Amino acid sequence: MTAMESLLTDEQVEAYHRDGLLVLRGVLTPEEVELAREGIEAVLRESGMLTQVASGIDDPGRFVEDFRRWQQIPQIERLALHSDVPRYATELLARWTPEGQPVRFYHDHVLVKEGGTKQRTPWHQDQPYYNVDGHGTSAWIPVDPVPVAGCLELVAGSHDGPWKMPRTFLDGKAKWFPEGTLEELPDIDEAPDAYDIRAADLEPGDAIFFDFLTIHGAPGFPFQGRRRVLSLRYLAGDATHAPRDWITSPPFDELVGVIPRGAPMDDPLFPTVSGP
Repeated sequence: MTAMESLLTDEQVEAYHRDGLLVLRGVLTPEEVELAREGIEAVLRESGMLTQVASGIDDPGRFVEDFRRWQQIPQIERLALHSDVPRYATELLARWTPEGQPVRFYHDHVLVKEGGTKQRTPWHQDQPYYNVDGHGTSAWIPVDPVPVAGCLELVAGSHDGPWKMPRTFLDGKAKWFPEGTLEELPDIDEAPDAYDIRAADLEPGDAIFFDFLTIHGAPGFPFQGRRRVLSLRYLAGDATHAPRDWITSPPFDELVGVIPRGAPMDDPLFPTVSGP
């Protein structure tokens, strides 16, 4: 395959733009899946500054998250920058990448739910937690088999809606935007049949790509084994810096005074994966 050949069909790109999500099989090779496992295990062995336990102390399982580890863990760096994942992301973000602008890697996110974890990841959009405006896509890549009952769940078409109020996952506080400034998320669990909720049985190396504004959540993991996921996130060429008056998730404190508000994310923290 040459660098100029598309990895996606026109129909797949159209489906992504319509639904705000796309399930792809075999995005990582078996060798790359093993690299991802090594990278995740390195994260679990040595906590980073942003490591957090996102489950309660009474949970029979455990849900651990970490962010922004690619600069310390070479396996994550290789997958984020040099696998086919950024090529898929580039094709999906082409609509919002003006000529002469690059697609950039934004950050990595490791999510591990141990077997028996009850903690649900609440419904939310990602972008209200971030320090960027414009478009982006996330690749949610498991390195363990994930049955549909333990898979990420996404509301198709929700990326076209307005920003919803981001709240802390464990206690539901409005930590980022002041109360009443954004529309609240609907109670999707109260009437799930009213929404086009997508999930899938996934094998290691499969991926779900989804828009930063697609509403999504995840059940606990009431199964044996673990659900280890590497999520890689990319910015379209129209993405610009949107510094907030609060700590974003993940935080990028080192950008204060470096990238002006409204400027492209032109910084070594966000390496280009396509374009000039």
